[in-house]
Amino acid sequence: MKVLKFGGTSVSSQISLQNLVKIVKTEYAIDNELIVVCSALSGITNLLQKMAIDASLQQNYTIDLKEVESIHIQLIKEVLPIHFQNEVLIHHKLLLNELENILESVSYLREISPKTNDRIISFGEKWSNQIVYNLLKENIDPIISVNTKTLIKTDSNFGNAQIDFELTEKIVQDWYQTLKNQKPVVIATGFIASDISGNTTTLGRGGSDYTASVLGALLNASEIQIWTDVNGFMTADPKWVSNAKSLPFLSYAEAMELSYFGAKVIYPPTMIPVINKQIPILIKNTLNPEFIGTTIHNSTEKGNSMAKGIASVNDLALINIEGNGLIGFKGFDGRLFTALANHDVNIIMVTQAGSEHSISFALSPQDAEKAKKIILKEFKYEFLINKIEKVSIEKDVSIVAVVGENMKHRKGIAGKVFHALGKAGVNIIAIAQGSSELNISMIIKKETLKKAINAIHNDLFLSDIKNAHLFVAGIGNIGGELLKQLDQQNTKLATNHNLQLNLIGIANSKKTFIDISDLQFKNYREKLTQKGAKISFDTILENLKNTHLPNLIFVDNTADASLAFYYKKFLENNISVVTCNKIATSSQQSEYDELKKITLEKNISFLYETNVGAGLPIIKTIQDLIASGDEIIKVEAILSGTLSYIFNQYSKEKTFAQVVKDAQEKGYTEPNPVDDLSGKDFARKMLILARESGVKMEMDEIEIEPILPEVALKASNLKEFYQSLEHNETLFAHQRDKAFENKQFLRYMGTFENGKVKLAIKAVDQNHPFYGLTGSDNIIAITTNRYLNNPLVVKGPGAGACVTAAGVFADIMSAANLF
Repeated sequence: MKVLKFGGTSVSSQISLQNLVKIVKTEYAIDNELIVVCSALSGITNLLQKMAIDASLQQNYTIDLKEVESIHIQLIKEVLPIHFQNEVLIHHKLLLNELENILESVSYLREISPKTNDRIISFGEKWSNQIVYNLLKENIDPIISVNTKTLIKTDSNFGNAQIDFELTEKIVQDWYQTLKNQKPVVIATGFIASDISGNTTTLGRGGSDYTASVLGALLNASEIQIWTDVNGFMTADPKWVSNAKSLPFLSYAEAMELSYFGAKVIYPPTMIPVINKQIPILIKNTLNPEFIGTTIHNSTEKGNSMAKGIASVNDLALINIEGNGLIGFKGFDGRLFTALANHDVNIIMVTQAGSEHSISFALSPQDAEKAKKIILKEFKYEFLINKIEKVSIEKDVSIVAVVGENMKHRKGIAGKVFHALGKAGVNIIAIAQGSSELNISMIIKKETLKKAINAIHNDLFLSDIKNAHLFVAGIGNIGGELLKQLDQQNTKLATNHNLQLNLIGIANSKKTFIDISDLQFKNYREKLTQKGAKISFDTILENLKNTHLPNLIFVDNTADASLAFYYKKFLENNISVVTCNKIATSSQQSEYDELKKITLEKNISFLYETNVGAGLPIIKTIQDLIASGDEIIKVEAILSGTLSYIFNQYSKEKTFAQVVKDAQEKGYTEPNPVDDLSGKDFARKMLILARESGVKMEMDEIEIEPILPEVALKASNLKEFYQSLEHNETLFAHQRDKAFENKQFLRYMGTFENGKVKLAIKAVDQNHPFYGLTGSDNIIAITTNRYLNNPLVVKGPGAGACVTAAGVFADIMSAANLF
């Protein structure tokens, strides 16, 4: 025999009821002993409860009463054959009249007792029972309907009555024995019971699950099926975690823990009656009946996953009691929780410091002030003598619980959870874990709950693939090339590096767009054009925070000064930053120090390798040398592709002006070559290298020996600029010819030594690393204690969209691997 329970959404529409009929007919063909338990239509119990309250306040409840009537009449006419409708409509109207009379009495008395409230909220199951019974009557024979008020006996704790199992077992078994000969399919009301006097009682919200479990246990069913509107239990709430996975198996203990901590798939007490008899419970989806769902039984599935699921209780308060007198205070806990229990204060979670200096417990925020008053009264003397020093309330907190029987004796699970929360910037206020190791529960701020669940889920349940989420600002030459490279490599990253990079946001100079599910490396331009909003860095930050995603990386491919000054806000919100924009790292020393400090405190990434040498590994090399104990003695560098090209090409065959013009025509210079020849951009790069080497320095401390005469720097247009270069050719040629005579080449170099930086034209001979430099390549020579006689040299292209994008890509990989 099987018990099938159908929830509110499973009996509320034509489609779901059609599926219900198919499910019951299929099961009846396999096992012809069935009990079908039905909840009220979705939302009806809430409306009944609202009407009861409105009536007691003498407020208008008739609109809701008409809505209840309309909902049921419409469904009856949609799903039942015409020859059944009249009988059901009459039954519905009789119950409606009875309900209306009760509500009129409540309104007249201006009060509602728990006993009367139970009568009112029980009508929903009575109505749905008749709809389902008459719908199945045409398809199955024999079939009967029963009001479980006649079968399940409880105490008189109206609203959440406790079952008298001894009496109920006798009544249920005697009743079912009378049906043995005909073996009808039984359509039973959920939720409803009665006390010894026959007064209607209810089994608590979710009590229809409990009804099915009780009947199944008392009649030794082979299995109990709970049909709902979800595909069973999942690793997390899919409304909060988009990539939550279904769980095919759970133990009774795991299901109870997940349900207790907020997984609204099954009513927590449902497991209790069936545990001893080891009756499996199947959670299935009425709208997707072919899906395997979740089977709950006495043992969990063995596998690689340490945890099974994450659940949460969203809105709580935390009470903390502190005092040196609590240390060794015998009987304190007993007095505390007895006093709270005597005043019906329910405690959800308790945690105590090992020193016994403090004890904290979570509870409903509605009970917080009441609980504080009870504590102050119960321990009045202890407060008076300062044995207890303080009792405080912290509101707007939540519990996030990680559940799984496989966590027992598994090393590292707590560390993995805490690491995930730390990386996401989520502070843990309190922790509790029982010796069974079934559950790790943490109290956190409510505002960080979604981020916390996503962070834990990302680390525990997404196999071995690590996910990082990218917002890319700037989609021009470098940004466009970067997104192309990411698209080309993403599959290989997942296969070879267990890393998945997800594009969730994009921005150009005018528009921005964020979408955590539908934005891809191939469609970002189309999405930005069609759906992009006016760009605002404040809005971008808020939208990224509101995704509640862990492992966020903001990628800046622009030269926007105002965006660079938002890095601090991104980092403070645990969003890593990768940038080829050198404005932040070459700004005031104090601002640079602040960014580095936040990065260290938050243990996140601020990476900017491309600020100096595009794709060349210069900054990382210096950082690694220092981290490994080496000391930077001197850095010589040519970090301008433009200046490298100009001085490499300057010979007796061409004037300096001709070489500069050639560089401009080939796209090596800015539209105005003065921007390159002034040396300021080069100086910014040397400033960054000096800071990375451990020296505090400002931009105005760098000595820049000018390449150009003053008249060229002040030229009002390009024609005048080139004329001034031709006019001063003798000056340039003199330096060139003198170098040639000594078998040397001119190089415009930056030198960092003895805490100072200087940019100047130097002549180098064949013994110098820069002697053989060609084209527009960049080069750097690093002299350290370990590389004293032969400096460490890094050489290659220092500009260009392709290599710069590759450098940004490498930084993204480094940031992602830190998560």
